[in-house]
Amino acid sequence: MQSNFKTSKQLAATADPQETAIAVLGWLANDPDLFGRFLALTGVEPQQVRNAINDPGFLAGMLDFLMNHEPTAIAFCEATNTTPEALTAAWRHFSPPGLDSGEY
Repeated sequence: MQSNFKTSKQLAATADPQETAIAVLGWLANDPDLFGRFLALTGVEPQQVRNAINDPGFLAGMLDFLMNHEPTAIAFCEATNTTPEALTAAWRHFSPPGLDSGEY
């Protein structure tokens, strides 16, 4: 299946958090079971995703969903050749630091 999402080499070169998040969304959307679970947990309807992609809170939640299950995060990285560092950087970009981070 052809994808309009950037390749991993392009992601690694730019390491743009927005592009990484969009790649995550594309990857999730290609797995109906995983995408359905994500939508069910967020309460977002499929027709709302197009607008939600512009919401940093939605992106943070989507990246949290991925990062909170290491096997899923690893599967994304392997499937898209995205480095774990690029994924982590995007997650940190969109997710505020937690209380235990020492960043307050």
